Amino acid sequence: MQFNFDESSPLYQQLADQLEEMIFSGGFDEGSQVPSTTQLSQQLHINPATVLKGMNILVDKDLLEKRRGLGMFVKKGAQQKIMEQRKESFYNDYVKSLLIEADKLGITKQHLLDLIERGENDGSING
Repeated sequence: MQFNFDESSPLYQQLADQLEEMIFSGGFDEGSQVPSTTQLSQQLHINPATVLKGMNILVDKDLLEKRRGLGMFVKKGAQQKIMEQRKESFYNDYVKSLLIEADKLGITKQHLLDLIERGENDGSING
C-alpha cells in the first residue's frame, strides 16, 4: 500500500480505498482475516487510530466484520457488494453525463452504440 501525503484525501480514506480494492481484486478472500490494526500501522508506519478509522469505513460499508477477540474478516458477498457499488457509481459518474452530452450533440442511441463498437474494434478497450 502506498499513501499520498500531499493528497487532499485523508490517510484513513486512502487506506479504506486500498483495502477495498484488495478485497475486490481477490487480495483478501471472502471470509479471510485481514491484518490487525497494529500490524497495518507498524507495516505502513501510520497511527493505529488512522488505520482503525479506515477499517471502520469498510465495516460501515458492510465489507468487513469485527469478531470479538479474533480480529476483522472480509464478509461473505463483499466482492459482489463492491461490484454493485462500482456499477452504480459508473452509471452516476459516467453514463449520465455521457447521455446528457450525447443529447446536446444530437447523438442517437444507435450512434452511441456504434461509437462503443468502434472503441472495442480500435483497441481502446479489451471488450
